[in-house]
Amino acid sequence: MGSEPVPPPPIEPYKVKVVERISLPSREARESALVRSGFNLFNLTSEEVYIDLLTDSGTSAMSDRQWAGLMVGDESYAGSRNFRHLEEVVRRITGFPEVIPTHQGRAAENLLFSLLARPGSTVPNNMHFDTTRTHVMRNGARAVNLAIPAAYDSQDPHPFKGNVNVPRLAALLADPQVKVPLVMVTLTNNTGGGQPVSLENLGEVSRVCRARGVPLYLDMCRWAENSFFVRAREPGMSHRSIAEIGRMTFDLADGATMSAKKDGLVNIGGFLATRDPELAARAKELLIVFEGFPTYGGLARRDLEAMSIGLEEAMDLEYLAHRVGQVAFLAERIAAHGAPVLRPPGGHGVYLDVRRFLPHLSPADLPGQALAVELFREGAVRSVEVGAIMFGDGESPSPGETPLELVRLAIPRRVYSSAHLQYVADVVGAVWRRRERIVGMTMTHAPEHLRHFTAKFAPKPAA
Repeated sequence: MGSEPVPPPPIEPYKVKVVERISLPSREARESALVRSGFNLFNLTSEEVYIDLLTDSGTSAMSDRQWAGLMVGDESYAGSRNFRHLEEVVRRITGFPEVIPTHQGRAAENLLFSLLARPGSTVPNNMHFDTTRTHVMRNGARAVNLAIPAAYDSQDPHPFKGNVNVPRLAALLADPQVKVPLVMVTLTNNTGGGQPVSLENLGEVSRVCRARGVPLYLDMCRWAENSFFVRAREPGMSHRSIAEIGRMTFDLADGATMSAKKDGLVNIGGFLATRDPELAARAKELLIVFEGFPTYGGLARRDLEAMSIGLEEAMDLEYLAHRVGQVAFLAERIAAHGAPVLRPPGGHGVYLDVRRFLPHLSPADLPGQALAVELFREGAVRSVEVGAIMFGDGESPSPGETPLELVRLAIPRRVYSSAHLQYVADVVGAVWRRRERIVGMTMTHAPEHLRHFTAKFAPKPAA
């Protein structure tokens, strides 16, 4: 396997101005780091990692324009001109009149669900990601995933596997026993492999919600990548700009939460945007208590400026072609080794199909964590499990089986070269070739919420 060359992604639409030194730790150092970290890759130090694909959140390289923007930060406590710039950019991109900055996406989720979710209510989504799900549950509501069936088949070639199952959503909203304060749709669907949502599907969701008087909110953290897929895959969209497709998307919704650490190309920042002035007023009151004054939202004002610039840079077609092309390149290079990946490749990372990779391990063996540990052991590549640990019930050290068991290799934006990604593919290939010898893991410490961040593990004895 691996003899057929795979074309690299399009040439980078930028040149390198600053570099950061990285080095490969020795095998002994990697083994020591695994033991010290409790076999949880979140507990590793950055110096212990060679290629860091843990997350694409806040790990982007900022542009020269963004760095220059930091120098025009107006650090006024209230009424900063950098907030006015951010407000203007977000309003122009989304059409949402109320813009409330936060330090990152989960802070925006905290505002939204603290105000709308109630004990006994139900919040549907195509697929909730970790912090979204936790904020829903923390407020006593039930988080329900309503993705289409293709989303749960890792090999289904459906071009929009992030789509919502509209008949199921309509039935849920029609049930008089179910209270739904809002519907959420995640763009792209991170839990299901970074898969996009079509405009057609989102339009159907919007019509169902409006017929029932239920507000529709978007998790828009990867909205530009979603718009790129719409432009490439949805009939009648290829002549439209990313800005046009984005605005068509937002016109279907009542508001959005945003982690600008993804398609805002910044290392920190986010916002809540809405058409509801009453909700915005209440959110600003909460913001003052937990984040800061509504014109800075827990951020330095220079970070607001970098966010404004990054939101516009994320719409560049050449950048997006390279961004999505890098993901496709890594997926195909891994597949060339014979290792199973989720199909089609998504917008921000490659997802390894753990059940096909390690069929000899049961759900109780925590196979996703076992695979992530082996990738680090083999080549100091840091990834993350997206499966039974991240989305289990949180009440037991023995998580139940989830519809998908994946390991995500999230690619930071404007950071790694094709040579780096080829190295990652070769590491995955090396682990694939010795896959039968991989043993399962045991969770030795299981936090109640978001346990994948701080849980600890130990390898099971070899059979």
